[in-house]
Order: sequence, then structure tokens, then C-alpha cells
Amino acid sequence: MKYEQLAKDIIKNVGGKENVNSLTHCITRLRFKLKDESKANTEVLKNMDGVVTVVKSGGQYQVVIGNHVPDVFADVVAIGGFQAGASEDASEEKTGLFNKFIDTISGVFTPLLGVLAATGMIKGFNALFVALHMFSTTDGTYQILNAVGDCLFNFFPIFLGYTAAKKFKGNHFIGMAIGAALVYPSLAGLTAPPAQPLYTLFAGTLIESPIYITFLGIPVILMSYTSSVIPIIIATYVGAKIESGFKKIIPDVVKMFLVPFCTLLVVVPLTFIVIGPIATWAGKLLGALTLAIYGLSPVIAGLFMGAFWQVFVIFGLHWGFIPIAINNIATLHYDTILALVFAASFAQTGVVGAVLLKTKNPKLKSLCVPAFISGIFGVTEPAIYGITLPRKKPFILSCVGGAIGGAVMGFMGTKVYIVGGLGIFGLASNIGPEGIDKGFCGSVIGIVVAFLLGFILMLFTKLEDNTDSGKSKNDLNTVQPLVRQEILVSPLKGEVKPLSEVKDEAFSKGALGKGIAIEPKEGKILAPVDGVLTTFFPTGHALGITSANGAEILIHVGMDTVQLEGKYFYPKAKQGDTVKAGQVLLEFDINAIEKEGYSLITPVVITNSDSYLDVIETDRKIIDYKEELLTVMI
Repeated sequence: MKYEQLAKDIIKNVGGKENVNSLTHCITRLRFKLKDESKANTEVLKNMDGVVTVVKSGGQYQVVIGNHVPDVFADVVAIGGFQAGASEDASEEKTGLFNKFIDTISGVFTPLLGVLAATGMIKGFNALFVALHMFSTTDGTYQILNAVGDCLFNFFPIFLGYTAAKKFKGNHFIGMAIGAALVYPSLAGLTAPPAQPLYTLFAGTLIESPIYITFLGIPVILMSYTSSVIPIIIATYVGAKIESGFKKIIPDVVKMFLVPFCTLLVVVPLTFIVIGPIATWAGKLLGALTLAIYGLSPVIAGLFMGAFWQVFVIFGLHWGFIPIAINNIATLHYDTILALVFAASFAQTGVVGAVLLKTKNPKLKSLCVPAFISGIFGVTEPAIYGITLPRKKPFILSCVGGAIGGAVMGFMGTKVYIVGGLGIFGLASNIGPEGIDKGFCGSVIGIVVAFLLGFILMLFTKLEDNTDSGKSKNDLNTVQPLVRQEILVSPLKGEVKPLSEVKDEAFSKGALGKGIAIEPKEGKILAPVDGVLTTFFPTGHALGITSANGAEILIHVGMDTVQLEGKYFYPKAKQGDTVKAGQVLLEFDINAIEKEGYSLITPVVITNSDSYLDVIETDRKIIDYKEELLTVMI
């Protein structure tokens, strides 16, 4: 826990864990509801390293931390053992169906990724050792390593039952019980020879199904749910809804055992009779569909997936492919989607290697070294967000390298047989039942081509910020001027106020950075600069933009408006978007918010203003959209 000591000190000085009724957090602060605020040591907290200030407002005791508040929040919750209220970062968003799907899949699979990669690596290396004739499949070493490699995947529904129940706010152990029922060995054995079916349903169709058992006279279509993904996620979702219904009608005195009793009695038979078969058929259809698309042209499929995989990752869209890939491995015993994108991380790493050689900027060099090392092992976020994406061209070149690498793998018929390690460790995942074959050789050639292509293309491309730090600042011939500036235009139309008039110490005393405030006359926020919308609170009341030059701008509409929980705020962009100055980002209902009793004075601050020479405010008293508001001296 990175902030363990800070978390302990905060808990102690808010009066101890027994003085805390609830805890949430917003964009910059921990929001406590204390039983007795007089027990809190406010002055001690204000002067504590890691705490910006303390604000008491709206019945909340607010400890202002800064942009890293989610990490501090996690440690405070862990150390205090709090049943924290839903974080205001996680409050309900008005999102589309696709965004909800992506959020659900990421929530279900993220907790398992580490173990999934670890067991896959063990299984992959086991296959490699057999291919290299280090031991045979009958050897005890192979058998034990195979058990470790298969332990997660063979009982996947049990693990997914836990994470899915957690995501759907159901009883975690009910989710696990549903998963365990799906892989119960005795049921799977009912279809083994010499067993004969009682009769056959849907005879002569694509979903022809022999019936071996019935439940209360209803035919049960037995399927293999080992390694399955879709049935358990749907079953757990339905189970969470059924459980919630039983909680409302079962008396508290017997809830502890009657709610799980009734839930399991309903959802497990329902899963075997309806949910499981339909979800399995859907999964097989999905696998056949992806295989058909791949079959049209493996090379074009590789070009497309290799080129855009890193873009999918940036926007979180890659989560839509993960369950399809796992489903393919479960039903087809191999997958082509993950194979085609394997080279993308190596293309990114090759580009970073070239940047490392080209740049004379010591700060950029220091970023490149760890990014290159982590990239070799498949972790490319430091490279993407710290080096290539901010400079655009290097990122585009990495996508080109990934595309060519993907095309090579498509041409060679590379497949992934297990979900294994990342980066160089992922090679073992491409070894099939027949050992080292053309597909495996294709994966090796693909990553080498992607790496070299990314490296060479970047080596012969101009690096825009390749400045020579060795030049004297007094050198009149220096290419860069000694002082540069970035202009921020007004995101609002209204009356300009100094931050000192904001009735919130975190803003009024400049603790969150230098800036200015505006009393809005229209309910609209425009982007003050070209940049990336790095933060957009689900409640819509606050947003953060990082400019191309690195200025971190926080726009906070009104005071304590987070408590409106998104009412009267209508986002027109989403977190992660690249925005242009003057683009409409948010609309809000001024009259409705004021009727609720909230101040609408809106601070616009540079949260990393300590990184700059100065932040100069406009001298205007009334300002319109797109007029100069702040000047950041770089």
C-alpha cells in the first residue's frame, strides 16, 4: 500500500474508524461523514504531508488530497476496514448499452487476469518443454505442471461466479456455488458412454440435443461448462436479481440462510434448463462468426487487428474481444484474435528503442529505459502514455509495425491455444498440441518484423522534441525561446471572480493550484485548450483536461454540486476524448441547480501550476466564450 502511513494518520485524526459513518471520494478529496466532527484534529490534518487542506461542507468532513485521491481512498478503506459508500467516481453514469457491456466485462475479468496469465504461462512452458523433449506427457513433472496450468481454466465458472457476483452486487459465494454446479463432475459423467439418451430435442437442426436427464419432468440439455464464460456471467447476473428479490420478501431473522437457499433452488435449475444451453449456443455461434471473418482473409484480419489493437486498448474497447477469445479457446481449442494482436506491443517497444537512441533530452531518455524494458514483457502503457501517444507520429508508426506483424501472423496461420503471459512470455501460448509448427514460427517472425519495423521507421522519422539540453540557456542562438506561454480561453460566459471569493478553502487559498473563477451566465462548458479530457466525473460536475503542453486544467462547476449525483448535468464528451479549444464539453441547468440551493461559481485552476513559472489571470470583469482567460508561463 503506497499511502499506508498517510491513510493511518488520516484515520487517526478524523477521530478513529469508530467515528466514521461513511466514506466516499470525489475528484480531489476524501469525503467523510463523521459521527462527531469535534473529535477530528483539523489543524493536524491541514499541516500533514500529503494533505492539501480540510474543508467542512454539506455535512461532510472533506480531506483534500489531490489527483491521486483514488489510491489514498483505497488504502484508507483497506486499513480502516470500512464498508465504504459507493465512491462518487463510481456513481451511476448515463451510458449506452455498449459502454455498459465493456464496463461489465472489464469488471468481471480484471481481478482474474494475473492468475489467468500465470496459469497460462505455466501450461505454455509445459508444452514447450514437451516440444523440446525435456520430458514426456506421461512424466510426473508434466502431470503436476499441467494440473497447475489447468486449475483455473477447468474450473473457470467458479472463479467467474465470484467476480461476476461482485460486479453485479450479489452474494459472492452464491455466484461461486452456481459456477461449481455447472462443472459438477457427476453431471458431466452422465453423457459418457455407454449412457444412452432418453430422447432427442430439436432433431435434424443445428441445435440437436440428446436428453439424458430431466428436472421435475422438464428436459435438461447437458453441456460441457468447463472453461465456459458466457453461461456463468448470465447466470450470475440473473442470480443477483433473484437474490435481491428474495431479500425484500424474506424476514430478516431467517435471511442469512433462506435467501441463498431460495436463490440457488431457482437459479441453478434455470441455468441448466434455459440459460446454459442458450448461452452455449450463442458462444459457439460467436466463435464460428469470428472464424468465418478470419477465414475471408487472415492477412487483412491481421492488418486490421494489429493496426488498431493499441487504439482499442486506449479506449478500453479491447475488453469486448477478451471473452470472445476465451470462448474460442473453450469451444474451438484455439483462438486467432489474440494471435493477430501479439506483435503490437513489440512494435511499440521497437519505436521506444529508436526514440531512446535519437533523443538528446535527458528526461525523455529516462522515460524510455523503463518503458522499453516493460514493453519487452508486454506492458506498454508507460510507452504509450509517456512517450509515443503525446508525440503522435511515434504512436502511428507503432500501429504500422503492429499491422505488418499481425499480417505476417495471419499469413502463417498463428493461433493462441491458451491465455498465457504477456510480451516475450506469450510465445509459449502459441505452441499447439503438435508442438512447434508453422504457426509458432509465424509468431516469432511476426514479433521480430514488428519490432524492427517500428524501430527503423522511428529511426528515420524526425523526433519533434529532440532538444539538446546541453545548450546554454544564455545562448542567443538556442532554438527554443527561454520563456514560452500557453493561452487558455474561457470555457464559460459570465462574471470573472478571484479564487479568493470561492467559499471553499481548497480553491480560495490556492491549495489546488492557481487560476480564476467565473460566475456563469449560461449553462455551458467549452474546452479552454486543445488537449485530452483526462477526467470527467460521472456526476458531470467536474472535469479535467491535459493540454498538449502538459497543463492540467480542472473545471469545477459550482460548490458541493457533486451531491446532486448528476442531476441537471449533461455531458457532451467522454473521458479519454481528444478535444479542441471551443468544443462543447458539458451543458448544465443553471436555474435548476440554483433552486436546489447550490452556488454556481466555477473555479478554473491549473492543478500542476507549481510546474510553471507563473499563471497570469485576465483583467476582464466580464468574459465571453473563447476570450483569453489564463496565460501559463512555461
